[in-house]
Amino acid sequence: MTLSESVTVERMDGSAAAAAEEAFTRVYAEVFAEAPYDETPESVAANFRRFRSQTRKATFRAALARTSGGEPVGIAYGYPLSPSTGWWDRLTTPVSDELRREDGRRTFGLMELAVRAPWRRLGVARRMHDAVLADADEERVLLNARPDVEAAQAAYRSWGYRKVGEAHPWDGADLHDVMVLYLRQGAA
Repeated sequence: MTLSESVTVERMDGSAAAAAEEAFTRVYAEVFAEAPYDETPESVAANFRRFRSQTRKATFRAALARTSGGEPVGIAYGYPLSPSTGWWDRLTTPVSDELRREDGRRTFGLMELAVRAPWRRLGVARRMHDAVLADADEERVLLNARPDVEAAQAAYRSWGYRKVGEAHPWDGADLHDVMVLYLRQGAA
């Protein structure tokens, strides 16, 4: 049995993800402690304060990848962006009103996608991505990705994402690429 074959991916709603917060935290803390992210215990704690709020959204969707023994190896989660989202306001160069238009159903914001090192390049990230987007009603997916993380950039491009701008997603954040994946033909 290969590493990827021994991994299952479970799609979760907000309440299931909240119940599995410890597993989500473990993966996040390990992956984002690595360079170039260099997350601190304080920034991990802040992220999971937001996670608790996010999981209460009725539209929250997540995926958790685990080994056959139950060890968490990957996470993905997000939710559709509200009409009042500030996501587009963080871009360094303005984009068209049509691109930034949100109605609460148009765009799924992929907040996190992470896989622990031993399970990378085995298709786990793609399986979680597909699980979160299974039966998606949204027309597109939006994410922020660091331009200096080449493996993630390559994966996103191979999955069909295209860069639409750059942003500092939060105060003090390094510059990220803002990337969009259209889920339906003719939606671009």
